[in-house]
Amino acid sequence: MIRLFRLVIIFAILPVFSSLPAFAQADAKALTLEECIRLAQSVPSAASVAKQESEIAGFGVKQAQAALLPQSQFDTAYTYNSVLRGGSPLQSFVALNGVREYQFLLTASQEIDLSGRLRADVARARAERDVAGASAAITQRDIKRAVTAAYYRLLLARHLEQALRDSLAEAESFEKRTRLLLEQGEAAQADLVKAAGGAAFLRQAYNAAQLDAQTANHELAAFWTKDVAAALDIVDVFDPPPAPESAASLAGTFLSRPEFSLLDAQRRSFIQESRRIRANLYPQANLSFQYGLDTNVIRARDRGYALFVNLNVPIFDWMRTLNASKQFRLRAEQTDNSRALAERVFSRDFESARTRVKMLFEQIGIAAAQMKLAEEDVRLSRIRFEGGEGSALDVVTAQTQLAQARGNYYTSIANYLNARADREVAAGR
Repeated sequence: MIRLFRLVIIFAILPVFSSLPAFAQADAKALTLEECIRLAQSVPSAASVAKQESEIAGFGVKQAQAALLPQSQFDTAYTYNSVLRGGSPLQSFVALNGVREYQFLLTASQEIDLSGRLRADVARARAERDVAGASAAITQRDIKRAVTAAYYRLLLARHLEQALRDSLAEAESFEKRTRLLLEQGEAAQADLVKAAGGAAFLRQAYNAAQLDAQTANHELAAFWTKDVAAALDIVDVFDPPPAPESAASLAGTFLSRPEFSLLDAQRRSFIQESRRIRANLYPQANLSFQYGLDTNVIRARDRGYALFVNLNVPIFDWMRTLNASKQFRLRAEQTDNSRALAERVFSRDFESARTRVKMLFEQIGIAAAQMKLAEEDVRLSRIRFEGGEGSALDVVTAQTQLAQARGNYYTSIANYLNARADREVAAGR
């Protein structure tokens, strides 16, 4: 009997324990903002394309560096030249070395960078790599900001939906109560009309909030999946409301934005391109070494080597090179002007973001107090109405104000969190 009792107890509590992992797994499925950003960055997007552009620019640096190293190759060739008529053993074309010519040559060549053109190519390639890297950082930051905005928008839409659902339930309860009072002769027909009208207004607003919540869900899910209709389980950062920030989180400067790195890299690229073009005005040398066979009869003992030195000295090109070089110098000056303009614009954005964060945090407290007062107003107006001291219009107005106050409260939280995200962007973080 004791064993049977133990088995009954085990089978009775087994479903309870088996359900515990399911709850834990359900909690684990809730997506945080960081997880949503990671998912958005893990799929093909503008950020992945920008990252590939940065990798492509890195290979361009390696190509430019390879031009500074010696190049070698193995050449083979056979040439036949007809003999002169009349039985002469001489070849027809004097410029050729013989009737038959065989070449088996190992060639190594090295360009001597007297003009600095190759070094300018390397520096320009590095600058273009930095440009691609800064562009990739900007693209990743923009995607992160877009996901953050969509995340907060979904939370706001769901909270507004819930707030309107609660207000609609309160309005329908009041409508039902008013109908009962009308049947008992304790309320007027006008009171029922006002109560029904208030409920209809909130019902329409609730339907619009449902649509907005579904659209916001589609917007966020589209960052990493095609199944946008599935409801996302995300962590609610609106309840409890955000706490005051520490002094460390408020520190920052707009000068660390990646846009400045992009402008600096573009300026270096234009300067090096100008130097590369200007190098065409200076001498450039080439050294080539050959070893092997260049003979009329293939014999190993005829092998030898040759050394060739070529010096190219430009003289006159009708100012084409100088004008092309000046074009890129002017482009570099344009980036200086763009940086000066960007410093003023980004300084304004940074200070505006800091001010918005401070003011919107204060607005959360004001909206919370407004919501509590609106809840108390609804309670008191219903008490006065049922006591015959107030009108149905007062109750309907209080219910509408409560729905608006709840919406203002959650909108203030969403605006504050978005302002903090804007400040992070303005501070280059």
